[in-house]
Amino acid sequence: MKILVIGGAGYIGSSVVYSLKQKGYDLTVFDNLSLGHKQALSSDTKLIVGDLNNYSEIKNALESEKIDTVMHFAAFSLVGESVQNPIKYYQNNVANTINLFKAMEDVGVKNFVFSSTAAVFGNPIETPITEFHPVSPINPYGLSKSMVEFVLKDLAEKGKINYVSLRYFNAAGAVPDGSIGEAHTNETHLIPLVLKSILHKDSGFKLKVFGTDYETPDGTCLRDYIHVSDLAEAHILAVDHLVKGGESEVFNLGTGKGFSVLDIIKAAEKVTGQKISYETAERREGDPPVLVASSEKITNALGWKPKFPEIESIIETAWNWHKNNPNGYK
Repeated sequence: MKILVIGGAGYIGSSVVYSLKQKGYDLTVFDNLSLGHKQALSSDTKLIVGDLNNYSEIKNALESEKIDTVMHFAAFSLVGESVQNPIKYYQNNVANTINLFKAMEDVGVKNFVFSSTAAVFGNPIETPITEFHPVSPINPYGLSKSMVEFVLKDLAEKGKINYVSLRYFNAAGAVPDGSIGEAHTNETHLIPLVLKSILHKDSGFKLKVFGTDYETPDGTCLRDYIHVSDLAEAHILAVDHLVKGGESEVFNLGTGKGFSVLDIIKAAEKVTGQKISYETAERREGDPPVLVASSEKITNALGWKPKFPEIESIIETAWNWHKNNPNGYK
């Protein structure tokens, strides 16, 4: 079996590549490096620098590497940016993915693991959120991912693809050995921003809490945080499921625990031993008040179980990485 990991130099993609290599899987990474980091890949990882908007590049990669399974992580994922620039998200997340599907069909590759998101659910009508919850995204990012899921369903019904779509909640943390962590050019994720407020406080960086008037216990957004290594394990289970002839599936991935923005700040203070100051700001457009997962389905179907269920342990791995890499991979 040979796996093509698209977007494999990004935060989640590179963490999955790390776990795949630890378990002896044969793989190649395909990434345009616009957001990913070559430094996040080991020196013995084969990297093809290419772009999904170029049909020939992705088709050649599938053929030359004799790929039979694709894992797709390449996407823009900033909710606020998607609201301001929706075309950018539909082009990259939807149109480019359809380009990939065309190439897979032409080459004869059927197994596909998709990096989806809890943003497909929009404002939840019940918590925790199961796979049966209505799909009703409230921002273009979530809508772009749900569009791909609808395409996948249509293709699977025609026997053209076998897929697992994994709807993550909030990926966080770092690979425990400290080799890979979260380093985005324009960081919007809470945990790295909280840690940045400690490491870069002398440079004038101020942590902002967006919205303190949500209908939650402390007025700030509630999120379900899942360790990136637990996400990686779920992807490997999904690949094995498909290779063994398993049916196409959609799974939610989280811990089933919700933590508010203020909860995360308090947990980070406990882990780091430092006081964290912050400023409050208006709500960000497109942010649901609560997103907490039920992962019962994947636990029962594939035997997945998080190894980092506690928020302090997730933050601790992130803190260890950020302390050693305060400027990311630079």
